[in-house]
Amino acid sequence: MIKIICLGKIKESYLNSLIDDYQKRISKYHKIQVIELDDENDLVKESEKILKNINIREFVIACCIEGKKLNSIELAQTIDKAFQQAGTITFIIGSSEGLLDAVKNRADLKLSFSDFTMPHGLFRGVLLEQIYRSFKINNHETYHK
Repeated sequence: MIKIICLGKIKESYLNSLIDDYQKRISKYHKIQVIELDDENDLVKESEKILKNINIREFVIACCIEGKKLNSIELAQTIDKAFQQAGTITFIIGSSEGLLDAVKNRADLKLSFSDFTMPHGLFRGVLLEQIYRSFKINNHETYHK
């Protein structure tokens, strides 16, 4: 299973459409669950909520600016290897305040998509697109160029 833990809800309908589209595409390959937690404006409370939603056996990827940058093929390989290690891959998207070290330290991989700052909803769409792309690459299907 792919699990995405994120803080806050997406209000923009066009971003919800993008997110829904990629969730449907991914669901053809793997079960996907998005857990939207309330944004607390308190990193300690947010971290506690995030960590409560992670099982010990999950492969956890924290999305954070100081993480490792991968290209699409490297991410696909990482996802493939992670599924061999664990039945669930959990991606964590923090709030605008970021993630506490307690959450980052729980991660098996810290992943950065860019040095740019992105709106939360847009980033969620980009993450889902890259997960979908990874499944296409790993299944040797056309999509990735």
